Amino acid sequence: MTTETTTATGTDPRALTIENVERTLDELRPYLMADGGNVEVVEIDGPIVKVRLQGACGSCPSSTMTLKMGIERKLREAIPEVSEVVQVL
Repeated sequence: MTTETTTATGTDPRALTIENVERTLDELRPYLMADGGNVEVVEIDGPIVKVRLQGACGSCPSSTMTLKMGIERKLREAIPEVSEVVQVL
């Protein structure tokens, strides 16, 4: 018998799925949007989440810091299977 955390949809909220990544990013989006930006999930490649920074975030000099210290940190906390978040253009 396994003990797995389930939600109404029956999936583990900490599993690496597009839905769980989007749910976690939804917590960050208000902060990105306040600065004129956003983030889009492009794909999940194994434990690597590929994203595209949009709007002001795409051209901001601090975008690498936003990606690594904000987005990647939050995703790794929420979904332990995430090993890295990379930006694609």
